[in-house]
Amino acid sequence: MQVSVHNTEGQVIDQIELDESVFGIPPNEPVVHQALVRQRANSRLGTVKTKTRSEVSGSSRKLFRQKHTGFARAGTKRSPTRRGGGRAFGPRPRSYRQAMPKKMRRLALRCVLSAKVADGELLVIDLFGLEQPTTKRMIGILKALGVESSALLVTSEPDMNVVKSARNIEKTKTLPASMLNVVDLLSHKVLLMTVDAVRRVEATWGRKEVVAEAQVS
Repeated sequence: MQVSVHNTEGQVIDQIELDESVFGIPPNEPVVHQALVRQRANSRLGTVKTKTRSEVSGSSRKLFRQKHTGFARAGTKRSPTRRGGGRAFGPRPRSYRQAMPKKMRRLALRCVLSAKVADGELLVIDLFGLEQPTTKRMIGILKALGVESSALLVTSEPDMNVVKSARNIEKTKTLPASMLNVVDLLSHKVLLMTVDAVRRVEATWGRKEVVAEAQVS
């Protein structure tokens, strides 16, 4: 499987071969969905908390006698039915974390990468070549490549010139290859990767990983 390599002017300058074990596997929607739900759930803090009737301040004395007052029966002023009382069945700190086998997580990532290639949403650039941060230059590069929607820019290693140049562009995000994840891939229509980033992804999730999984199973 080959894809074109572009320069910063949008011209095709080369062709590279993609590892089909990463960019050419059949889709598996249930695994991708599970990985998406897991990642979003694991990003939740779960730290919200309200006070119960035992935690709010106030006397625990019964407000008035049970009978012959003409009022409804009342206990402590901390009751959830009273102003300033505790919250009944309120949220408590909890963990939303979900577990998912390592093989399934990696399979989900390869499925999304393969879908990007199949849908023609993967663009490969030789390098960004930014010597200093410049948003104007980054906008020009994206325009030359025909990127008109949301884009995920992936470099082999963190490149601060690329990060600072793209961070003020709407619907654009930058990631190093090692930080690729299902949520960001599905949240951006175009995946723009450097050649080095492609090779880094193949080395991390490529044929060696498939062989290792086959040996384990």
